Amino acid sequence: MEISEGTVPFRGRRTWYRIAGPWPAERGRPPLLVLHGGPGVPHGYLTDLDGMTSLGRTVVYYDQAGCGRSDPLDDPAEWTADTFVEEVGAVRDGIGLDRVHLFGHSWGGMLALEYALRRPPGLESLTLAGTSASVPLLASEVRRLMERLPAGVRETLARHEAAGTTGSPEYEEAAAAFFRLWMCRITPLPEHVAKASDAVNAELYGAMFGAEWNVTGTLKDWDVTARLGELDLPVLVTTGRYDEITPAAVQPLVEGIRGAQWMVFEESAHLSTAEEPERYRAGLDAFLSRVESDAEHP
Repeated sequence: MEISEGTVPFRGRRTWYRIAGPWPAERGRPPLLVLHGGPGVPHGYLTDLDGMTSLGRTVVYYDQAGCGRSDPLDDPAEWTADTFVEEVGAVRDGIGLDRVHLFGHSWGGMLALEYALRRPPGLESLTLAGTSASVPLLASEVRRLMERLPAGVRETLARHEAAGTTGSPEYEEAAAAFFRLWMCRITPLPEHVAKASDAVNAELYGAMFGAEWNVTGTLKDWDVTARLGELDLPVLVTTGRYDEITPAAVQPLVEGIRGAQWMVFEESAHLSTAEEPERYRAGLDAFLSRVESDAEHP
């Protein structure tokens, strides 16, 4: 598998990228540009998508500003969705991604929606993996899931959040109970997932989002549900059967986008790309192939 790496300029900093597969991509097959979650979780947990290269596809990843191998994003005034939307454009311009299939996971899906709603040229399709069009709705559903945890676990989480001691081992152990059920059901975590999780920029994540079940950050009121009808491109929505993004959280997204396809992975939680990698790649490739065929034979 061919791998190439580099950086592109962004606001006087460097955004690091990694390309899996041939570059330039095979003619007629736009690359898949991957937007990772978080905010502040590096791209590595999504690298099961490297397997798309065996299907003749090129996959482009990058670490969003402030995490992974990209330069720090130290000014809290820049910790906004607009900053990261601008960065998507900088990556495309810097690498020369004239035509792309855009893939966003979790927060990356919200970012992909923000970007797509600005109608950039060359956007061939949109894949929204484990995401929602509304943070308030998502937060209410995650709180509902949290209520299914044992009372002692819930008490531990609430106590440490109130005291500001969320870095304590006791809090982390209690939080892990939630993640094992609705984030990733593989035990132990796959190495690449664990590595990315350990490298999260917790300050950036906390400022923009907060705890999974207690959204307090700048994204807490983010909601584009009313604008979904503006999207006019092929869209695939994917979730896991045990995803923290529940059917209630994703239904308005699917219903609001004309022609959106919804694919559910029966043995997955929030990380279907890692939990069912072969099935995920096959489903994604089938969708992208249909998009390309329809474009070639309208």
